Amino acid sequence: MKRRQVLIGLGATSAALLAHPAILRAQGPITLSGAVQFNDDHAFTKALVRFEERVKALYGKPINFILHKNSSLGLEKQYFEYMAQGRAVDYGIVSPAHMSTFARAAPFIDAPFVFRDIAHMNSVVKQDLLKPIADEVEQRAEVRLIGHAGGGIRNIFANKPVKNLAEIRGLKVRVQGAPIWSRTFAAVGMSPTVIAYNEVYNAIQNGVISAGENEAAGVEAMKFYEVAPHLNLTQHAVSIRPICFSMKTLRALPKELQDAVMAAGKEAGDFGRQLESSEEVVKLDALEAAGKLKRVVFEERDAMKRLVDPVMATYAKEIGADGIFSKVNAV
Repeated sequence: MKRRQVLIGLGATSAALLAHPAILRAQGPITLSGAVQFNDDHAFTKALVRFEERVKALYGKPINFILHKNSSLGLEKQYFEYMAQGRAVDYGIVSPAHMSTFARAAPFIDAPFVFRDIAHMNSVVKQDLLKPIADEVEQRAEVRLIGHAGGGIRNIFANKPVKNLAEIRGLKVRVQGAPIWSRTFAAVGMSPTVIAYNEVYNAIQNGVISAGENEAAGVEAMKFYEVAPHLNLTQHAVSIRPICFSMKTLRALPKELQDAVMAAGKEAGDFGRQLESSEEVVKLDALEAAGKLKRVVFEERDAMKRLVDPVMATYAKEIGADGIFSKVNAV
């Protein structure tokens, strides 16, 4: 209860400040507040730090940044809601799954088997094929996607090894909140359930679920290997994590600072994707060498994808993204 009161207090303070940006400018340099779920070592945090550095360099005038780390302002779902409301958080990295309340198409950016590999994902981002979805998010949520970080390969961590579809059947696995995750995992025969990210560790430890899915950076940061030491290499998704910025804040900033924010967001996104993809194998090698996890080869990834493909095609059509899906597949 005390922690909740503290968070509410922080939110109220930031909301009051952000509601009157002119007051901020009158009192001194503009202050922008960011949020991230992780510590200094995580790729997401490093990407946001790079964003801050590039804004300062491009803007060339005094400006302050406050980056709230380690989920001190809640989780990504809350960050996105705060940005949409124009309070407490001005910028942050958010999983597209947490944008589905505002824009149905948003989770498509990060859904299973959209991308073949990191190179494919990078090509799609560079060709700006996801812009229609970003436009929908901005229109409906008043949050602009200014860059695309991510780049991690997502696998299933579990308290037992899973090598094929027969062994994965019935697996109680935590998935993100967007419905497409439950639908695709159910199509493979798993038993998906939506659980808050910060509750996954305890849920596995207490036997509520047996598994979750994440990239190496998340497995390391959240120490999921302690309760689920088998990393089953399903390679079912390549993560994209948009760097988001509140439109309510952006419109209140001077034009030259708006331009700096937009340019810095793209640069920080490119930096974040390169960083996380390059760290992936290094992190897993270190964890396995330390005896903290064991990588398990999943023998039927192609068969898994064939089961998911019809679900993804139907979903893309439902949300009006079938044209985008075709262009992504053609890259």
